[in-house]
Amino acid sequence: MRKYPNKSDGTEVDYLERVNRAIDHIVQHLDQSLTLETIARIAHFSPFHFHRVFKSLMGETLNEFVKRLRLERALTVQAHDPRRSLTEIALACGFSSSSDFSRSFKQRYGIPPSVFDVETFRKQRRREFEAVTDDPELRYRLKRLPEGSNPDGFSVRMHQRPARTVAYIRTTDPFRPGVVELAADRLVQWAEARRLDDGQWLGYMWEDPEIVALEDCRYDVGLEVPDLESDGEVGRIRFSAMLVAEVEVCGPIDLEQRALDWLYGTWLPRSSYVPADQPCFEAWIGRPFAHGSEHFELFVQLPVTRG
Repeated sequence: MRKYPNKSDGTEVDYLERVNRAIDHIVQHLDQSLTLETIARIAHFSPFHFHRVFKSLMGETLNEFVKRLRLERALTVQAHDPRRSLTEIALACGFSSSSDFSRSFKQRYGIPPSVFDVETFRKQRRREFEAVTDDPELRYRLKRLPEGSNPDGFSVRMHQRPARTVAYIRTTDPFRPGVVELAADRLVQWAEARRLDDGQWLGYMWEDPEIVALEDCRYDVGLEVPDLESDGEVGRIRFSAMLVAEVEVCGPIDLEQRALDWLYGTWLPRSSYVPADQPCFEAWIGRPFAHGSEHFELFVQLPVTRG
């Protein structure tokens, strides 16, 4: 089981920041060779010590973590870009060959990717996602929209985002009550002390909860900042320029979920785009949770590229 660091423990917070730096490199270079020596150097550890620290904090070895992320990314690509061949997916996700991909996939999921029913798998994950709330009314409203349905009148604006540096606090298992809100409070305090709090506030999850087990998801509360170094539990990541499909959301959490369903399930298949290898962003209008946890005002920004 993963450890959740105590902020008063300076050593563990420092280790977490260094491991997060390594994770940021991994997720942005999954299609490349990722050796223990390279990742340990990025985290400023010796390979031996990094191996032990990483497993202690993450609950799995570096190799297990990288392989899991590559397989989960491959499932995401299969779900949202079914035109791509298994060989193309394998190479794009960092596997040396389609046979390497198939072998690793079968070891984790029990069957080869060629016969894996990704839609049934996603429906099961979706049911788990819907069950995280105890409010039966909200659970009903989180039900997936029928394909082609757009009762909320969502519309997409294509928007080119420049490269940007983001300061963040990372949460794991973010569907636990209050976890993200507490991280947002800490980052707001950090930003206010440095007079950075008037920047663009962001939220983004690295995994798709319809692919990845909820406890394995990672959500960052972020803030666009000038180029600066990491600072304790506040990490720093650089996002390259990207094209995003943007939808405005002003309402409760289920409205945001419907916007995501419509983007992925209706707009994306009918567009000439596929998802880029970047997280989907919440670009807050004002500060995060400015209206509490019942009402949200933000732009959902889905990074895309031409299919």
